[in-house]
Amino acid sequence: MFRGVNTLSLDAKGRMAMPSRYRDGVLEQSDGQLVITVDRSDPCLLLYPLPEWEEIERKLVRLGNLNATARRLQRLLIGHATELELDSHGRILIPPPLREFAKLDRRIALTGQGNKFEIWDEQTWNEQRDRWISQENEEESELSAELETLSL
Repeated sequence: MFRGVNTLSLDAKGRMAMPSRYRDGVLEQSDGQLVITVDRSDPCLLLYPLPEWEEIERKLVRLGNLNATARRLQRLLIGHATELELDSHGRILIPPPLREFAKLDRRIALTGQGNKFEIWDEQTWNEQRDRWISQENEEESELSAELETLSL
């Protein structure tokens, strides 16, 4: 289970060091094999341990390609999916096209999302987080019955 926000630096080659608190879990779950792809709705990247990604990929492939929305999802998520491996120093190399998509420069935010991570440009993450908090404070939204039972 991946949770929390970590601010990290990309090195000159575009490598990110996986925080040590996640490293053992990634090695145990996927032998250091990861898949990175674009997010379909936010300017960030999604980083999955390989077994988690394979499950999602199977579901995407089963959608077929007659539906335009399914095709778009397949093109974006599968089309940009890139296999990565933690190196001996616990780093991954984020490919240049994906760094460009998420506008990653030097400072990034790695956010744990349960079964995956999101990788954001740090400034974009901070701005988006503040926007979400502001929206939450401004809106009187109805929660689904499932969310109403969640006690925070």
